[in-house]
Amino acid sequence: MEFGIHQQVLLTVFGIALVLGAVGQKTRFCTMGAVSDWVNIGDTGRMRSWVFSMAVALAGVVLLEATGTIDLSAETFPPYRSANFAWLRYIVGGLMFGVGMTLASGCGNRTLVRIGGGNVKSLTVLVVAAVCAYLMLWTPMYEKAFLPWIQATSINLAQHGMATQEVGAILAAMFGREGTRSFNLTVAALVALGLVVWVFRSRDFRRSADNIVGGAVVGLAVVAAWYVTGGPMGKAWKEYAEMASDIPSRVQTQSFTFVAPMGDTVRYLLDPTQLTSINFGVVALAGVILGSLLYALPSKGFRYERFFTIRDFATHVVGGALMGIGGVVAMGCTIGQAVTGVSTLAMGSILAFFGMVIGSVATIKYQYWRMMQEA
Repeated sequence: MEFGIHQQVLLTVFGIALVLGAVGQKTRFCTMGAVSDWVNIGDTGRMRSWVFSMAVALAGVVLLEATGTIDLSAETFPPYRSANFAWLRYIVGGLMFGVGMTLASGCGNRTLVRIGGGNVKSLTVLVVAAVCAYLMLWTPMYEKAFLPWIQATSINLAQHGMATQEVGAILAAMFGREGTRSFNLTVAALVALGLVVWVFRSRDFRRSADNIVGGAVVGLAVVAAWYVTGGPMGKAWKEYAEMASDIPSRVQTQSFTFVAPMGDTVRYLLDPTQLTSINFGVVALAGVILGSLLYALPSKGFRYERFFTIRDFATHVVGGALMGIGGVVAMGCTIGQAVTGVSTLAMGSILAFFGMVIGSVATIKYQYWRMMQEA
């Protein structure tokens, strides 16, 4: 096979994902863990790390858009800034994913990292979530069970003077201003600054190298992927795809998300000879697992972990199913929406983030209540 621009993009994404997996294994960056630490012991370290990743990603996007390197108001996958504001899908999908990741003991990214560290529980979650994501993406399941009510509750913001669902555009319309790019970038920069200030107000966070590095690397990885797929290399990549006889899958401006790639991986594995099905998400998923494994082995972090009860197995299966279905409904996971999506400052991504946190908090509270009842 000729090593052209398509292979260059996928190899670059794979390299970034390797770093993401290794750092995730080293720093224990985990969005579900962030919520759990906050609710159970009042420790906001990993929550601040998660928010720091959002701030870094948002600041990076501001810089790239301000210099004209990328334009995320154009077509992206998923369409974060779409004027079609499907508010209910973000909330419902976020809640489902938040419940699911708590039952499954980790979000999509953390599931992949744990697989690299030898966790059979996480492998089970991945299989279930991937099959459910495949059913949602590549069978009529989504169109029949979810699309009718999503369409019925969606708002066309363009009819209300908003070209996108970017926070800056919404604020401009609310105050009767023109939603210019410079205004939107200013709003995004101020939000990024506010997030950084909140994150570093904590002395404990400032003293934790793992939390700082974990959040910074996740945020920078998101920015790097935006640059690769939306910058000069991305433009050449899209031009290649338009002329290709065998059109490769998902050649669009995009960054890291982990639920749709799970479904895409199942699609590829069902027909491994169809090499055009190997896309950004498929190589990203493989890269995170391998990166985690490459760090876990020499650092003695590789530990075989399996199920010991049927109840634990069933809980993780339900969690995986909710992650796969909810992640597609929400158009992303705690990385895909709550970091990559937030980096575009799309209102839907913010709603999805809060939905995921609320779903996770409610599930943690319920699990604690049930444990007390059984004690």
